[in-house]
Amino acid sequence: MKNMQGKSLSVEEAQGIATEALLQLSRDPEQIGRFLAFSGIGPDMIRAAASEPGFLAGVLEFYMMDEPLLLAFCENSSIRPTMMAAARYALAGGSPDDA
Repeated sequence: MKNMQGKSLSVEEAQGIATEALLQLSRDPEQIGRFLAFSGIGPDMIRAAASEPGFLAGVLEFYMMDEPLLLAFCENSSIRPTMMAAARYALAGGSPDDA
């Protein structure tokens, strides 16, 4: 996947996008509740879970399942929706089965 400069999206860039997405979720009680239900973790476990390899990819998957939420985040963050997919791909290790 390519970022806006035509280079591959780095894991660090993908983590930054996913972290910002998680922060945006945390500002909306309804959405963070939905995410916690989706992920199966409690609010007290988010900080520890965020250090797990697949957690940030799961944050992006959550957005990708809800187009209005995805588009709102992308508009607020000034990124293209395709960057969310690229970030998800980078965080999943670039496996074609995970894209």
